[in-house]
Amino acid sequence: MNTAEILKKVRQIEIKTGRLVSETFAGQYQSIFKGRGVEFADVREYIPGDDIRTIDWNVSARSASSKIFVKNFIEERELTLLILCDISASQQFGSSGKPKSEAAAELAAMFAFSALKNSDKTGLLLFSDRTELYIPPRKGQNHCLRIIRELLAYEPQNPGTDVALALRTASQIMKRRGIIILISDFRTGDFSRELRLLSGKHDVIPVVVSDEFEKNLPEGNVIVSAETLEEGGDAVFDLADPEFRYRYRAEAEAFRGNLEETLRSAGTDWIDVDCSAPVYNPVIKYFRQRSRKFRFS
Repeated sequence: MNTAEILKKVRQIEIKTGRLVSETFAGQYQSIFKGRGVEFADVREYIPGDDIRTIDWNVSARSASSKIFVKNFIEERELTLLILCDISASQQFGSSGKPKSEAAAELAAMFAFSALKNSDKTGLLLFSDRTELYIPPRKGQNHCLRIIRELLAYEPQNPGTDVALALRTASQIMKRRGIIILISDFRTGDFSRELRLLSGKHDVIPVVVSDEFEKNLPEGNVIVSAETLEEGGDAVFDLADPEFRYRYRAEAEAFRGNLEETLRSAGTDWIDVDCSAPVYNPVIKYFRQRSRKFRFS
């Protein structure tokens, strides 16, 4: 896309996403995330009835008066949202006309405007098999628009994908507990350890962006010539070949099973997005389900 096309697309996403957030997401985002972080403030003397889990044993042991002290916490007034977005070569694929990269930009915009609506900071980390671009968390409409612009316009330097590296980088960036949105097709090496560690410190939400073609081959006697985006080179596939179709489905199901096991083992709730369908609906469903879960927990 040239500059004019990028600006037009940014404006379209801003209008559509901003309206959707105002009408649908703002209250649910707040009920799910706002006020869930706490920060240590000071200590005070123990009062009968205090939760014994808040006792500061180190301070109590050093006290000359032999008194017991408990930790005081204050609720954080704002949270930080960090969007990790995969911009590797496989993100350019889209059998329906919309590539996964464009779906990812729309999703990132939705979360960024939700954070903006609630006066939270938003940052962006674009990654391939290296850190491509990092925008530190800030507030403001112009900041959100810059995030969308970079998602649409940035040209990655490397074609590969390394989700584990992105998660380690996020752990170094985010010092306080926050929200991390991880948008990728997850066609990468093992990242289970990094996801488990990061999920123990932050609220991590994986967003799995896929294309229908990656799950189900179209019917018909068609021979497809495809470029293997991340490795380079060309390959030719006969979609009418029963053996090829069987192997393709088996590999797709194995990939999906392994991915779900990794996400589940880390204790994360993830969002499935098909870029050939409206990308907002799965997020709306996720917000509503999670809002109900917190309401009754």
